[in-house]
Amino acid sequence: MKFDFDKVVDRHGTKCLKYDFAKERGRSDDMLPLWVADMDFPTAPGIQKSLSDAVAHGIYGYSEGKDDYFQAAAGWYEKHFGWKVEKEWLIKTPGVVFALAMAVKAYTKEGDAVLLQQPVYYPFSEVIADNGRRIVDNTLELKEDGKYHINFEDFEQKVKENHVKLFLLCSPHNPVGRVWTKEELLRIGTICREHQVLVFSDEIHFDFIWSGEHHVFQEVDPSFREFTITATAPSKTFNLAGLQQSNIFIPNEKIRKAFIHQYQVSGLDELNTFGIAATQAAYNHGDEWYEAMKKYVWENICYAKNFIDQRIPDVKMNLPEGTYLFWLDFQKLGLSADELENLIVHKAGLWLDSGRIFGASGEGFQRINAACPRSTLQEALERIERAL
Repeated sequence: MKFDFDKVVDRHGTKCLKYDFAKERGRSDDMLPLWVADMDFPTAPGIQKSLSDAVAHGIYGYSEGKDDYFQAAAGWYEKHFGWKVEKEWLIKTPGVVFALAMAVKAYTKEGDAVLLQQPVYYPFSEVIADNGRRIVDNTLELKEDGKYHINFEDFEQKVKENHVKLFLLCSPHNPVGRVWTKEELLRIGTICREHQVLVFSDEIHFDFIWSGEHHVFQEVDPSFREFTITATAPSKTFNLAGLQQSNIFIPNEKIRKAFIHQYQVSGLDELNTFGIAATQAAYNHGDEWYEAMKKYVWENICYAKNFIDQRIPDVKMNLPEGTYLFWLDFQKLGLSADELENLIVHKAGLWLDSGRIFGASGEGFQRINAACPRSTLQEALERIERAL
C-alpha cells in the first residue's frame, strides 16, 4: 500500500491546537506552526476504518478495553521491543501527562522533591510545581560530541541531598533526542534502587529510534520492575493524541494500587470510546503505515540536517537518536532568549517550541517537529534562512 506523506492536509478549522489557536496563544494566524508534537499526516487507514465503524454504530456509551485490547498492545511491544507485559500490570489512562500527575500525587506529598533532567518536556516541570512539589534538576550536559550526557555523580548527590522519592525519566528524551544506552539506564536504575526512588519512565516516543536501541527501563534489570511505572501510548506513533488513550504498566502490586487509588480519586476513570477502538486497530493493523511513515520522517530529519549544514551554518543541528523532533542550537548567534524569540516569531514567522520552556538549560535552542510534509519543513527552514 502506498501512502502520500507529501500531501498537505489543511488542518485549519478543525479546532486543532497547532493551527487554530494562534491568537489564543499570543501568535498571529499567518505563522507556520511546527511546535506541538502531533503529525500533519492522516493516520493509518485501518485506524480510520475502525473509527468509522464505531461512529456508524451510533451509541457512544461508557466503554472499556477487553482482553483483545490487551493482546493487541502486548503483541506490539513484544514484536518491536521483545518486551513481555502481564495483563495485571496494565492501567489505561487518558494520556501520559495525566498519568505523570497521578504519579506525583500518589507517591509524593506537598513539599517533596521530584527529580527530572532538563532540558526536558515541559509538562514534567508543570506537574511537579502545580502540585506543590519541589523540582530538582539533574541537568543534562551537552558535550563536544554533540550529545547530551547524564552527570551521574550529580544525579546521586541530588537524590541524597533532597531525599528524592520520585524520578521522572524521559526515554527517548524529548527534546534532545537521546536514546539512552543500556549502561546509562542501568547506572540510573542502580542509584534509584539503592536510594529507594520510584521511577516514572515516559517511553511514549519509543517507536521512533534512529540510532542505537531502545531499552525498556523496567527490563534493563529484573529488579527495576519493583520500582518502575512505565508509560506508553499510541498517540505519537499513530497521531492519536486527541483520542486520549495511554497504557501504563506497573508490575509492583503495592505501587500499582497506590496509582489506581489516585486515579479513582481524580474522578476521571472512564475511557474514550474511540480511543479504545483506535488503539486496538493501530496495534493490530498499523504496522505497514507505521514503517512507511517512519521512513519518511527520518528522510525529513536528514533533509533538515543537510539544509542547515549547507545554508545556515551558524545554526547547529545534531541528528536525533530518537523521536520525530529535532533540537536546533542558535547559541553561536549570541542572542538573548528574547532576541532569539523575536527572530523566530517576528522575523521568520514561525511558531516553534522555544528552548527556554524546557528549562533554563534550553535557552538558545528551538524544538522543531519533523512529522510534516517535506514542503512544510522546507518552508520553515527557508524562513529561518531569510530571517538570518
